Amino acid sequence: MECKREENLETCACSYGSCSRRGICCECIAYHLKSRQLPGCCFSPEAELTYDRSFEHFARLVREGKV
Repeated sequence: MECKREENLETCACSYGSCSRRGICCECIAYHLKSRQLPGCCFSPEAELTYDRSFEHFARLVREGKV
């Protein structure tokens, strides 16, 4: 399967500008799951800026109706 990095960059929600995985979704997801995290695109823009991408943070946001 061909990577659509340029297309993915148009909607990538990651605010970490120097991330080497920006637009390469499969690498991004694999990287974050290894650390018990979700990628930035799973969060609202405000929540993503906290850089807390933990499962626990995501669960709190879901409970609070913010996702």
